[in-house]
Amino acid sequence: MLGGESGDGVRKAMELVVALGKVYGAKDLVKITSAHLSGASYKTIGDGGLKYLGDLAAGGSKVIVPSTLNPVGMDRERWKEMHITPDFADKQLKIIELYGRMGVRTTCSCTPYLGGNVPKFGDHVAWAESSALSFVNSFIGARTNREGGPGALAAAITGRTANYGLHLDENRKPTVVIDAETDGSVFSHSMLGQAVGMAIGGGVPYFRGINPGADDAKTMSAAMAASGSVALYHVEGVTPEAGGFDVKGLEVIHIGKKELESAYEKLNTVEDVQLIALGCPHLSVKEMKDIAAFLKGKKKRNKDVEIWFCTSSEVRDKCRDEVKILEEFGPVLADTCMVVAPIEGVFQRTGTNSAKAGNYLPTLCSQKAICRDVSKLMEMVI
Repeated sequence: MLGGESGDGVRKAMELVVALGKVYGAKDLVKITSAHLSGASYKTIGDGGLKYLGDLAAGGSKVIVPSTLNPVGMDRERWKEMHITPDFADKQLKIIELYGRMGVRTTCSCTPYLGGNVPKFGDHVAWAESSALSFVNSFIGARTNREGGPGALAAAITGRTANYGLHLDENRKPTVVIDAETDGSVFSHSMLGQAVGMAIGGGVPYFRGINPGADDAKTMSAAMAASGSVALYHVEGVTPEAGGFDVKGLEVIHIGKKELESAYEKLNTVEDVQLIALGCPHLSVKEMKDIAAFLKGKKKRNKDVEIWFCTSSEVRDKCRDEVKILEEFGPVLADTCMVVAPIEGVFQRTGTNSAKAGNYLPTLCSQKAICRDVSKLMEMVI
């Protein structure tokens, strides 16, 4: 591949894979079974990224492993409801088309593991979305580093990634023990992830005292990746690798009510909002059902606040009855989210139930933010 025998596009991709391997001291490459690609929103990659993708597609580059795409900057059909300009929409659609020409599946979600891209335990993969890669590393036991968008795409084109970091057994060992307390809600797991990321920054935490389900793990993964750089964690009695480690002698950090309150206070910087955006990471089927059950029979009374429900097109299609209820309050948007949409300039104050979004809204979207449980957010409009 590096010698050009598979074409110029593959050669350029392998050059990047090899260069990254040299930077990180990898001794060899490893075959991957799937990839998940970031760099999908026109907001984040701009005209330079659009040209780069165009050059790759024009050169005949194709992915050779199952590959999925991160959320884009708008709902492909309902972008006008998101205050998107026609120029942005045209370029966003072109980006999606170019990925499709390269063989990437263009249902665009930060939770591909809830749909058609589900690695198996022990699989080596190349995933670029921080919350998703943390989930599959931890809750599934697949193996990926925190890939960048170009690196993950290069890996998808070559079917290889450099064998370093979290692909290696020795780097998957716990580095700190977290004795944690939560009330069991999804939101409390989001705050727990926020508190842990704030406390340790990076490393591999080993949790005791919690029993997260998939939705809890999803939001906790996202929070730790956003408030810190955690890409792998273990939960005693829950995650598949947790039983293989002796954690005696490791530093123990307690995360309780005080630490959760500090995390909450950091993410709440304003008292009122113009937009409430849920679905970061994308809402699951269970979350869609839970929110719809909570809102059923209620009325939206505050017309000055917009509400967005963000999920994947696959989940939206599975929840037609729930969508009807949610649409009475605001659009159910597919394959996009508030963080990668160009909401700055339209809104200045946004509410969310996600610690991940609470971290990114101020930095990527110029927002003052509120981060609360769904029921507390809805009290502002019903």
